[in-house]
Amino acid sequence: MRAIRTASAALLATAAVALSAPAAPAEDGIGRNITSFGFSVTPRTVAPGGTVTLTSDGCEVPSVTVTSGVFDTVTLTEGRPGSATVDADARIGAEYEIAFDCKGERGTTTLTVAPAPAPPAPPAPHKGVKAGFGGSTGSGALGAAELAAGAALIAAALGTAVVLTRRRAGGRP
Repeated sequence: MRAIRTASAALLATAAVALSAPAAPAEDGIGRNITSFGFSVTPRTVAPGGTVTLTSDGCEVPSVTVTSGVFDTVTLTEGRPGSATVDADARIGAEYEIAFDCKGERGTTTLTVAPAPAPPAPPAPHKGVKAGFGGSTGSGALGAAELAAGAALIAAALGTAVVLTRRRAGGRP
């Protein structure tokens, strides 16, 4: 019995708090308030220093004022779109509120700041096999001194082989 009284008191307290809280503005499922005029921010995600397009339609006054903490105030005149440049020091990952004011009626939406996409990587250089004469042409070719030294080493090796072969055969030169 005591549990029922405690639960009832808690329910009444919750209802009283909920009824005393100010009503939140209705949203249309995209994060915008429902107003008598339409408005939009394109794109909804932008990099710091990027540009967004602001549009408004259905407002009976000739101008709509658009304000935000991430760009300067913009006035949209006679339903024409306008643009705004997002501050270069806007915090990446933050959502900023964008407010559209039409003769005192205020509608809001959000703008998300994201890092700029990385530029595409350059294509990898083609590294094919170098085939041919092993560098015998071009700037890497052997000079006359290298050729003479190589010929002398080969002659010495052949001479040593002939001498050793004769000694084994038993004949002395």
